[in-house]
Amino acid sequence: MKSYSEILDYLYSQLPMFQRTGAVAYKNTLENTNALDEMFNYPHRQFKTVHVAGTNGKGSVSHMLASILQEAGYRVGLYTSPHLIDFRERIRINGKMISEEDVVSFVERFQEMNKARSMEPSFFEMTVAMAFDYFRNRRVDIGIIEVGLGGRLDSTNIILPEVSVITNISLDHMALLGNTIPVIAAEKAGIIKKQVPVVISESDDEYNFVFRMKAQEMGSPIVFADQDYMVDHSTLLPEGKQIFNFSKQGRLLITNMTSDLLGYYQGKNIAGVLKTVEILTDQGWKIGRDNICKGIERVKQNTGLRGRWEIVGHHPEVICDTGHNEGGIRLVVEQLSRMKANKFHIVLGMVSDKDVDHVLKLLPTDAVYYFTQAGIPRALDSNILKRKADVVGLHGRAFSSVKEAANEALRNAGTEDVVYIGGSTFVVADYFS
Repeated sequence: MKSYSEILDYLYSQLPMFQRTGAVAYKNTLENTNALDEMFNYPHRQFKTVHVAGTNGKGSVSHMLASILQEAGYRVGLYTSPHLIDFRERIRINGKMISEEDVVSFVERFQEMNKARSMEPSFFEMTVAMAFDYFRNRRVDIGIIEVGLGGRLDSTNIILPEVSVITNISLDHMALLGNTIPVIAAEKAGIIKKQVPVVISESDDEYNFVFRMKAQEMGSPIVFADQDYMVDHSTLLPEGKQIFNFSKQGRLLITNMTSDLLGYYQGKNIAGVLKTVEILTDQGWKIGRDNICKGIERVKQNTGLRGRWEIVGHHPEVICDTGHNEGGIRLVVEQLSRMKANKFHIVLGMVSDKDVDHVLKLLPTDAVYYFTQAGIPRALDSNILKRKADVVGLHGRAFSSVKEAANEALRNAGTEDVVYIGGSTFVVADYFS
């Protein structure tokens, strides 16, 4: 038997990996996914699922749903991507990561069976197959499955879920998904299955019609969560939690719902979660009000989620967030604008295939910047990022590593300042590692 480190080396270095290398690893067909599914005897057919897509918020929604179902007493599989520190973060059951032994066993079984086939799957295709096989073997009651990229051609899109959830749409991965919001929405709408209910967390006139048309074509009931559930009030607590009040169709429904996920934008994600749980309950899943409230309050505890407006230090306040596209950064900037600080210090890195120029124009010009790059091939060189930022009036220095940039920001920041670390999931990952 190979060691876990040998198997990781195989997964990272011998399989095309989008997170590291970009579009070269993207497959525009489900051929390998279907072949892997057949190889392992169709594991995804052996457990129920919820499918979650969207540009921003799909990770938070996936973890919230898993936490709620876990609180309701179900054995819950959770598949998400990318990971921050440990590959095994991608595949969990009731918050516990897949073991190193199970990762090794799956890959070795694949390699043995593949001798006669010579299949060349991508990293993502392999990890999806691993997750489905693991969930089947460990007899989960339900799997919360997060889409990796897009929807229609994503490797997760072989499942027939109880509910399909799409959080929102903004410009991202345009080279692969399309250059306009409606075109990108059509790719995300590819997860809508025949007669399977679909929840859209955030409605928008720019893409609502795309989802309505696809749902009508598939005979699928469609609901827009923010037309039912609305955040009536939110308060940030000193102990690092926030409280929401929710109204349903104009009437106050839930008061003092506590969330361990910060960021006011989580209210929009929770609205989609509440509507999804409502549909699951109508289908016969036993989920009580107490399960919902405890699930929202204990997301990080139950699932291990990190990197969503995570406060990692005080005096100065140090915040990490994985928002990495125009929509995500817009929310980050709005959240920062609500904070009181003598000075903002922004440690920023991005990947080279993002629309960097549009993102930079959203950022505040009165902050001090520390431009950096994560340790992956896709990372945009920090000196190039600095030059692009100079054009739009964002000034600072370039650093060759995230740790170097963050350390300099912390040295310069006063106790009443705020240090923000982000721009890319991989920047946050490098800071945590």
